[in-house]
Amino acid sequence: MPRPRAATAKGYAKYLHIPALPVTAYLACTSLFTKLPAFRNAKLAAHWPEDIRSDSGPTGQKARAEEDDPTSRPRFPIIIFSHGLGGSRLCYSSICGELASFGFVVVAVEHRDGSGARTYVSLPSNVEAAAIESSTAELHTNNEGEEHTKDKKVQRRGKGLNPYYVVDYILPKDNAQDTSPHNRRGVDRTLRSAQIELRQEEIKEVFYILDLINSGHGDDVASLNLRKKGNIGSSSMGLNGINWEDWKDSMFLNNVTMMGHSFGGATTVQICRDESLTWLGQGVILDAWGQATPPPGETSKERVTKPIISISTEVFMHWKENFDKVVEFCNEARESGVLCWMLTVVGSTHLAMTDLAILYPHWMSILMKSMVNPLRAISLTTTASLEFLKTVLPPEQTKYNMWADERLLHSAEPPSEPEESLRADHAPDHKWVAVRLKIPNEFSVRVRAWFRRTWNFIICAGREVAGHSHGLHDFGQQEEIWTHLCPTHDAVAEHMNQFR
Repeated sequence: MPRPRAATAKGYAKYLHIPALPVTAYLACTSLFTKLPAFRNAKLAAHWPEDIRSDSGPTGQKARAEEDDPTSRPRFPIIIFSHGLGGSRLCYSSICGELASFGFVVVAVEHRDGSGARTYVSLPSNVEAAAIESSTAELHTNNEGEEHTKDKKVQRRGKGLNPYYVVDYILPKDNAQDTSPHNRRGVDRTLRSAQIELRQEEIKEVFYILDLINSGHGDDVASLNLRKKGNIGSSSMGLNGINWEDWKDSMFLNNVTMMGHSFGGATTVQICRDESLTWLGQGVILDAWGQATPPPGETSKERVTKPIISISTEVFMHWKENFDKVVEFCNEARESGVLCWMLTVVGSTHLAMTDLAILYPHWMSILMKSMVNPLRAISLTTTASLEFLKTVLPPEQTKYNMWADERLLHSAEPPSEPEESLRADHAPDHKWVAVRLKIPNEFSVRVRAWFRRTWNFIICAGREVAGHSHGLHDFGQQEEIWTHLCPTHDAVAEHMNQFR
């Protein structure tokens, strides 16, 4: 939970239209103080993975030679991550942390476009709070009564705390349920398109900052940092202890990967249509909210022209209108002659790609009817992403990779039509479309699953079991991935040959 935790919890209550007290109390008893398994301001890795260095072949010899060269240091590929509605920079730490562990610099953006539940923005000392307040006064909720506050408001709370403003979730005016599949008015195009435009500018700013750090101006970036002691929602450490010289020339600023979930997936699609972003290489789209994706332009310059992979959850694929939108932008990429995959993680629901699935697995199973092992869902998502990146990134960025590879992208031949891969066994009733799956004979299925888990625990206790758990191990083994679209082997080989 981003700091200040209690105030952020109230932001989630407002986002969910639930009284703040029970939400804050429940979070305080469960995950409010859960911390990420990471070190703050950790030193940048200066060596290749041990398995590479100890390799007796030519790859290991080359890695050791580079490491012995004092002028040579590892360089890392970049992933920029965009969150979905109600999200934040922290609620995808499982996926972002897993990708970082494989040698990526992962930048998790917290958007200030009114799509998050609540975010806090500190003000520089040379900016007048009143000026910010007046310039953002036009941003209101759809409720215009006096009892409601502005979505952006400047505040000064706490002893010695510098001014800041709060960005709460913005409800579409007169169309508060624009995210619902059953909303006859559909998506609020005006709001969502404006938010995606702002997100695009924020992502460009992210790349600008990365460029500054990579070119040796990390100290200048640190001097402008406002996430430090004395400002709202900040760590007492700030950026203290970072040796910015280590970051000079440490990143590949070409072929940057854009990645996003839900509304962040829609943002990723639009970013992959922007030919002016010469530094962008490819996109990883997680369970995209297709209806919020802006329609493609009429010219080839306004269509997806970068390699993409779309990894969706089963519950969103049973949403017919959303499925069609995903197929539509995937076909944009195919028509542009670039590589494209479209996959579904079987038995998963929309939040399976967030930390909520890890923190609240039982609620996900009971309320959302999620059938996939939450850890396995994260593993499938990251592994498929790594296999995609291993294929599309240039060799200089993948030469010493130790990335997971289960051949998920080659596990099945695609059908003649994307819809043919769908299975209706767990398709939800109409009123639960995009919300949860359906488990026929649920009580007996869960009882059998409980006995199966108990028996496996008894026979496996005291000995190490090799291999990973299957996605639907609680409900019987089934296929874990549906492949709807994928390129031919010749197309993949042709793409990889262009780097040689």
